[in-house]
Order: sequence, then C-alpha cells, then structure tokens
Amino acid sequence: MPRPTKVRLVAADPTTKSFGPRDMNATGSVCITVEEFEAIRLSDYKGMDQESAAAMMGVSRHTYGRLLARARSTIARALVNGEELRIEGGNFQFCGHGRKRCRRGQGGGGRCR
Repeated sequence: MPRPTKVRLVAADPTTKSFGPRDMNATGSVCITVEEFEAIRLSDYKGMDQESAAAMMGVSRHTYGRLLARARSTIARALVNGEELRIEGGNFQFCGHGRKRCRRGQGGGGRCR
C-alpha cells in the first residue's frame, strides 16, 4: 500500500484554467494539476532553484523535481500535438504569505483524463 500523498502548498489559484490552439480545433486535451502548474511557475517563470521552490511548496526536492518533470512533459505533449491544456485537480492548499493563511484547494484529488 503506497504512502498517502502529502498536501502541497500553492500561492494562488491559476487565473486561467485552460489553453489551446487558436488556429485549429484541438486534437484532444491533456491536464496538469494545480501543484504541477505551481512548480512550472516557480522554476520557469520566477526562476527559482528547485531547493527553494520545494521548500515553498512544503515538499522534498525530489518530489518537486518529479512534479516539474511531469508538468513539462505534459505541456510539451500539448504543444507538439495541438491539444488543449487544462489545469485542474491535485492535492494542495492555497497559502498566502505564511502558513497561517492556508485554505484547502478544491482539488478533488487525482488527475484528470
């Protein structure tokens, strides 16, 4: 029996929940979780190193690396195949400036299909 997934800390809910090709109909859809989106935001948008970003999310550096790799792979698949990219689900808490302002995300658990 696997260990339960640890809740990941996320700064804010993504403002946009889906992206897709404009010049053609999407050939399908893929999904990343909110915490995978947060990993992309921290590493690729904010330019943080994995150690610092992992600490902000409350996970180990190895877990953070897996989240980041899975998100990048899914995003690449969407771009190459012309698929819609959706951001939903996961196991996370929204946290502002400090852990005192956390609220549980409506993740619903699991990954979308």
